Amino acid sequence: MNKLMLPITYVLLLLMIQTDDKSFSSYASPAGGNVRLKLIHSQAYAPKSNYDQMKRIRELVHSDILRRGIMFSKHHQSTRRKVWEKPRRRTNCSNISIGMPISSGRDYGTGQYFVEVNVGTPPQKMLLIADTGSELTWMNCKRHGRRRGFQSTRSSTFKTVPCSSRTCKIDFMDLFSLARCPTPSTPCSYDYRYSDGSGALGIFARETVTAEITNEKGRATKVEDVVVGCTLTLQGQGFQGADGVLGLAYSNYSFATRASHTFGGTFSYCLVDHLSHKYLSNYLTFGYAGATSHSGLLSRMHYTKLDLASLIPFYAVNVEGISINGELLKIPSLIWAADRGGGTIIDSGTSLTILTELAYRPVVGALGEALSKRLERTKLDGGGPLEYCYNSTNPWSRFEDSWVPRLAFHFSDGARFEPPVRSYVIDAAPGVKCLGFLSATWPGVSVIGNIIQQKHVWEFNLVQGVLGYAPSTCASG
Repeated sequence: MNKLMLPITYVLLLLMIQTDDKSFSSYASPAGGNVRLKLIHSQAYAPKSNYDQMKRIRELVHSDILRRGIMFSKHHQSTRRKVWEKPRRRTNCSNISIGMPISSGRDYGTGQYFVEVNVGTPPQKMLLIADTGSELTWMNCKRHGRRRGFQSTRSSTFKTVPCSSRTCKIDFMDLFSLARCPTPSTPCSYDYRYSDGSGALGIFARETVTAEITNEKGRATKVEDVVVGCTLTLQGQGFQGADGVLGLAYSNYSFATRASHTFGGTFSYCLVDHLSHKYLSNYLTFGYAGATSHSGLLSRMHYTKLDLASLIPFYAVNVEGISINGELLKIPSLIWAADRGGGTIIDSGTSLTILTELAYRPVVGALGEALSKRLERTKLDGGGPLEYCYNSTNPWSRFEDSWVPRLAFHFSDGARFEPPVRSYVIDAAPGVKCLGFLSATWPGVSVIGNIIQQKHVWEFNLVQGVLGYAPSTCASG
């Protein structure tokens, strides 16, 4: 296993639906507790006048390409992945939920979503990237320029993991623990290094995270014994605007799994528009969906099975095909088969939707043909990374959503995800709209990114192994 390459899966990701009646809705949400974290898009903090839309798109695409390539590399190079301990449904939990604010990262010029997380005792507020592709939750523990740092010495619940322990030597190997151990009590350390020169080096610990109980204003509860990384050395520009990352992958050591064990085996989020500023936010929630602000959507939730075994630690879904205006495109079935070199994951850390070439060409071809009848095709200044772009400012051809064919992902169990038009025809520059898809080589994994997920509630049920979704404005309140 190449430790210089694989860690990029965890941190390069920092660099940077409507449905029909065929959808299954027979899966029930567990009657456990629930934790809610508010999601904040990572661009929500810079003044709008400083916002360079085209530069952001270029950086976003560059990061997505690197991220996807390393995800694919990691999956095929890692041969000793564990079978994760599945969360159990708790029958003795009250129907509460806890949550953290989550918002778009637009104002930082990135394509990630940021979460406000209270770490330690007493709590210290950290701004972490919500990432379903990362197993490790880590924070800066040393100030880097204007970035704040987590002060571990001020937390009474910060407990380091000894380098002599089995946990360090064996269990944390997939989290890139180091073999060095000068004394038995020396903290277990990690070292992430990246091909662009970025890197993070720190020590492992266990900590407490405090979160608000969503249906009991003013009350909070704790998630204890969370595995965290305390980063002491940070190199490169890959962590712009963030204090670290909140690991939401399917792993024994991710925050998602730890919180799910406590609060009923589910977590959910609702992503505001990726161009929103920080004052527009929603919540990352853990626990029983009926106790959250999303509870009114339960009757409209649709469900499809999660494949939690094929592409660990990612959340894979069983795609059967993609349709345009109800007609399935001619895409080879092996594109969607994880056991044949393909497969599809849903990922909060990738911005655009990435399709391998045999799926990408039919999708952009059908959408592009329809748009070319209405809009003049153009290129982004300086070339730009997106292939299908259109001038949307001419008075005789002002853009209308009705011109765009409706795209839908079809899942193998009959469910269908139909995103709104503006989740796949995106604003790439002033007066320019582009198809929000990237092409990837085959064989490889396709990725449903966070822009196409926006304005939907997504519920990851780790007990029943299902993914729920429903359209929403994602307006908090």
